[in-house]
Amino acid sequence: MRTLLFSCLLFNSFFAIFFSISNLVLVSGHCQSDQRQLLLELNLSSSFRSTTFATPLGRLMKWNQTKDCCSWEGISCDAGGHVIGLDLSIRGISCPLDVSSSLFRFQHLQRLNLAFNWFKTSFLTGFDKLENLSYLNLSYSDFKRQIPVEISRLTRLVTLDLSAFPISKTSLKLEKPNLEMLVQNLTRLRFLYLDGITISATGNELCRAVLPFTKLQVLSMSDCYLSGPIPSCSSFKNLGELNLGDNQLSGTIHSTDWSGLSKLEIVDLSNSKRSGTIPPTLFGIQSLRRLFLSQNQFNGSIGDLHGKASSLGLIPMSAFQNLRNLSDLDLSYNRLSIDAPATNISPPFPTFTALELASCNLTNINSGIWILDLHGNQLQGQVPTLPSYATYLDYSDNNFSFVLPAHIGDSLQFTSFFSLSNNNIQGRIPESLCNHTKLQVLDLSNNSMSGTIPQCLFQMILNLRRNNLSGIIFDTFSKSCRLQTLNLNQNLLEGKFPKSLGIVLDIGNNQIKDSFPCHLKNITMLRVLVLRSNNFTIFDLASNNFRGKLHLTCLGTWKAMQPNPDKNQSELKHLQFEDFGGGVKYQDAITIIIKGLVLELVKILTVFTSIDISYNNFEGPTSIVPIPGVIGKFKELLGLNFSHNSLDLSRNSLGGEIPLQLANLNFLLFLNVSNNKLVGPIPTSTQLQTFSEASFENNAGLCGPPLKTMCGLPPAKEDSPSDSETGSIIAGII
Repeated sequence: MRTLLFSCLLFNSFFAIFFSISNLVLVSGHCQSDQRQLLLELNLSSSFRSTTFATPLGRLMKWNQTKDCCSWEGISCDAGGHVIGLDLSIRGISCPLDVSSSLFRFQHLQRLNLAFNWFKTSFLTGFDKLENLSYLNLSYSDFKRQIPVEISRLTRLVTLDLSAFPISKTSLKLEKPNLEMLVQNLTRLRFLYLDGITISATGNELCRAVLPFTKLQVLSMSDCYLSGPIPSCSSFKNLGELNLGDNQLSGTIHSTDWSGLSKLEIVDLSNSKRSGTIPPTLFGIQSLRRLFLSQNQFNGSIGDLHGKASSLGLIPMSAFQNLRNLSDLDLSYNRLSIDAPATNISPPFPTFTALELASCNLTNINSGIWILDLHGNQLQGQVPTLPSYATYLDYSDNNFSFVLPAHIGDSLQFTSFFSLSNNNIQGRIPESLCNHTKLQVLDLSNNSMSGTIPQCLFQMILNLRRNNLSGIIFDTFSKSCRLQTLNLNQNLLEGKFPKSLGIVLDIGNNQIKDSFPCHLKNITMLRVLVLRSNNFTIFDLASNNFRGKLHLTCLGTWKAMQPNPDKNQSELKHLQFEDFGGGVKYQDAITIIIKGLVLELVKILTVFTSIDISYNNFEGPTSIVPIPGVIGKFKELLGLNFSHNSLDLSRNSLGGEIPLQLANLNFLLFLNVSNNKLVGPIPTSTQLQTFSEASFENNAGLCGPPLKTMCGLPPAKEDSPSDSETGSIIAGII
């Protein structure tokens, strides 16, 4: 499970800015006729034809021709009726931008916002014609490749935002011109956003490029492949925001880098390979509102606000005591320890909105905030006081040992995500957790809880694996149930197989008694099933007492195990669920057995496929006949880079001949059909002859290479059930 708590907040702030600009109409004069004509041409052009389906936020341009064009949405004019502001952000524009567009003939234009569209084109050379521009926002609009040098000729620019999503090989680049060439003439620049652009500059080159801009207020260059040391910020006395996260910057942060920055409010140096100590001057900037230093290698001693150094790697909470404006703090995943004494810290103290201190060796914490991530620390003792208005609470992977209070649900009125997994929580699950419908993710796995599961508890994500829960699993859910993940593995539960499922169902290692669920073929959403495990990728029925004929014709409906020509074959993603408030991502975990090895997958790749039907009492010969025809559809698994795939039908009573379709699966690196009741010749001139004799032994009716038994000879006497257990078909790709 992983959280991206602050990206959502930043994303929302972008939209807030865009909408505020859109709704601001400055009308000082009647629109000139030529300006009106240019706008109408722009609205009718194919380049700016917006579509309502392009995005749920797409807004068509509703320009009423009977009204003064200066009053049209997104348009602002000067006193002479000239268009000086044009906001076409979030319009769902999805066509390439034409260089001959009337857009480039607005000679008086000062503000242009085309953010969040889909132009799907390389940068064009027309922007330099808009020489009066002071504000240019082309962010996240799918422009590609090299940023043109013409942008550097817009010498009146105060704000430049070219940010992009860094997700493709055709993403925006700054090579020719490079960063220094782009900004060298933009002497009025105050706000510079280049996030997600491939710049590949060193720290020295960055320093040389931006050092002349001493009046810069915002410098945002996250995920730009920057490397080397970070330049000193001490000369940027007006700097209010610095974002250099997700780069490859290295080295230490010096105290002198932060002296005199009395206006600095936002600092993001997360995931940037920084090391050394965190200087006390950084914590001494009282204007700080948001500080993100996660996923670095910070360690060593740190001074408090009085310049007094603490012990090695230990940060006292008093270091933040006078930062009254600090609302968001993330120091997760460094080599730091936070000293949070059990006694209340004397005021004043920051009123945090979001606090992330994951893996900071905390031993105690008590704070009232909205977003609290304290997983992976050393917190212990009784249940903490839950923040009253928190939307996200993660106390997992600590040393808590207590019984959940009966009224704990009353403290989760605004909470959508709540995790106490991997502790030592005891007692029953309180029904008060059902009182508030905003709770979407509840993870109490890997504890010592007992008793029954409240029937009202089935929310979107419910993980109660590895407890001592007992009682009945109800076999149906209401149509309004939003359940996507239900993980009840390794409990003492009874009942029948649930007939209405989401995407992940794990009820393995319980006491379920039911016939084989033939209705699986009608379940189209399920991706993970563990019954020991449609659109299926992991299918585990192992170690049950299922009986009867094994009908696997439903495998033909499991599209996730078959080639998808529309999917990027090199794309590796994890099965996860998103948007539970604050940009949260929840990832499922699973335990599987492949070739006798017990594997704990803390993340499930969407390309991972597994079938395990071992240790049951399924019968043949009709049980084996459908298998190859369906499995044959998976013959391109290797070409799709679907590694770690397996088929395990061991410990059943399978019979019949080995069909040719199975023999034609040339991706198989391991095959074992020993100890079954198979008959007939082993298909020849196939990959089956490359396997050892042991792969086919103890099948009285089998003959042909690699077995020494020749076809045409009378079969050997068949072993009785007491001589050997039922056999296996195990086919694996590792």
